Amino acid sequence: MDPLIITVAPIGAEVTKEHNPNVPYTPEEIAEECYRAWNEGASLAHIHARNPDGTSTQHPDVYARIIELVKAKTDMIIQVSVGGAVGMRVQERVGPVSLKPEMATLTCGTCNFGDGIFTNSEADIEFFAEAMKDNGVMPEFEIFEVGMIETAKKLAKKQLVELPGHFDFVMGVPGAISGDPRNLMHLVSMLPEGSTWTVAGIGRHELPLGTMAILLGGHVRVGFEDNIYYSRGVKATSNADLVARMVRLAAELGRPVASPSEARRILKLPRKQ
Repeated sequence: MDPLIITVAPIGAEVTKEHNPNVPYTPEEIAEECYRAWNEGASLAHIHARNPDGTSTQHPDVYARIIELVKAKTDMIIQVSVGGAVGMRVQERVGPVSLKPEMATLTCGTCNFGDGIFTNSEADIEFFAEAMKDNGVMPEFEIFEVGMIETAKKLAKKQLVELPGHFDFVMGVPGAISGDPRNLMHLVSMLPEGSTWTVAGIGRHELPLGTMAILLGGHVRVGFEDNIYYSRGVKATSNADLVARMVRLAAELGRPVASPSEARRILKLPRKQ
């Protein structure tokens, strides 16, 4: 197996300091969480941005500051979110792609998302894919349902993306594919040959699905975007806590952890930026 790529997602679009006071908001706080996670073994930073009041933003200036701070202290792969927050316009969501990060997320379909609807029409998906292609940004295909894998294949037929690629299975979001281990096995079986994959288990699914990924040769995402708890009823004090646990599990299971340079090789990224 390749070494394990650990992605840290230090903050998403929904979780707040009211949920866990250790959730970062400012660029400085987000970068510090990435730095701590990098020290523990994370090689890829999945970035969302917030306004000072904690509301979500896709403004390129805020992302640029976060990226600048993370790059100053680490050699992590930077992956920006193009998901943004439920209800954002596509023109707003695509903003950080203009910064030409190494990677960006490309959600391949629409799904229920808790009480909301995470909308990604075919036209929207193609719009994002074209923006990534024009800016030399590698997409990570975000998969919330198995049919979204077929959308990625369709994009490749239209020459908007290249396959094999890297997929992220987001499992356990209320309204989308559940965190049942059988679902992970099915998702993996449907991938284009030669593709790599990561699993992001939401909430209580983070630990069991991450363990499965270690054993199956996949990769893992952890962090406050997906899970604010270390154990039942016990809130994590930092994203680094969740990364360190995966590193320990990987060691027990005989899987080395990838450095950022090894992760770039595995993902076939063209260069460090």
